[in-house]
This record gives sequence, structure tokens and C-alpha cells, in this order.
Amino acid sequence: MRHRFTVVQYDRMIEVGILTDRNQFELLRGEIMTVAPVGVHHTACVDRLAELFVRTLATWASVRVQGPIQLGVDSLPQPDLAILRQRSDGDGGKYPQAQDVWALVEVADTTIVFDRSVRVLLYAQGQIPEVWVVDLTVGAVHVYRNPSATGYGWVQIMCPGEAIAFQAFPNISFTVDQLLN
Repeated sequence: MRHRFTVVQYDRMIEVGILTDRNQFELLRGEIMTVAPVGVHHTACVDRLAELFVRTLATWASVRVQGPIQLGVDSLPQPDLAILRQRSDGDGGKYPQAQDVWALVEVADTTIVFDRSVRVLLYAQGQIPEVWVVDLTVGAVHVYRNPSATGYGWVQIMCPGEAIAFQAFPNISFTVDQLLN
């Protein structure tokens, strides 16, 4: 029999030292998952995207790097990047939730199958409006929009040379090449 945990229980396990490093674990649908270690290319891409998004979106959004987003009572994924609505009241002492998110970005190399199936479905079910999966294995960006309980209703693969913009910021575009290199 499996035991499923809530976000409150998960946070308590971190507080009391049962889980010693939040960055090694994630809570997904009540299960505590070990986070795959990140390689040098993944890390470099996340750092580069964080700088790019902060530089271009900081007036309208907050950019969070590998921080938790709460989806329901039993999921606390840590996307590589979260493009969040700016809040005048600070964080309010709680994790950002779906209504606080403009878009999420996952950078994938060794985790591409997990990211495109498990994570993307979790985000769709959590009503995250837009997800980009930067696929380092093939050099493309998978764009997901129109979330529902069964997945995203609009999916497009963007290739080098093409331009892309977040739905929330249609006048600010990026090339796929900028996202990959």
C-alpha cells in the first residue's frame, strides 16, 4: 500500500529534517519523487533563460527559478522557470498557485519523456495556462496551451529559426535559437 502525502505533510517532513534537501525531492500527486540530477547543459540553459526572461519581462512579471508551485493539496512541483504575476503583497506566506502563473518552462534533456508526459499533464490538470518544454535532445521547444483535465488542447513544436511569445506577453517574442543557445 502506498501512502499519499499532502503539501502540509511534505513541508513538515522538511521542517523536522526527514527530508533534508528540498532540491532533491518533489511532491507530485501525493508521491514524494526524487528529482533527477541536472547536468551542465541543463544548468547553463536554465541560467541563460532566467537572465533572458528577467531582462525582457521584469516590468510585467516575476521570474522564479526552480521554486515550488502548489497545485492542489498534493502537488508541489519545482519547474525550472516560472513566469509569475507580480504581487504587491509579497508572497503572502504561501506558495504561488495556478492563478499566480502566466507560464512555466521546463528544460529537458535526460528527463524529456517524464517532462512531456507526467509534468505537462500535471500542469494541464492544475490549470497552468501555458507550458514550454525546451527540448535539448532535439533542439526544439514544445509549446502547450489551453489546459484541461486530459491535457493541453493546443500543442506546437517550434524549431530553430522560428519566433515564439508567451500568450500573456504577445508583443515580446523570442527565437527558438535564443532559448536553446
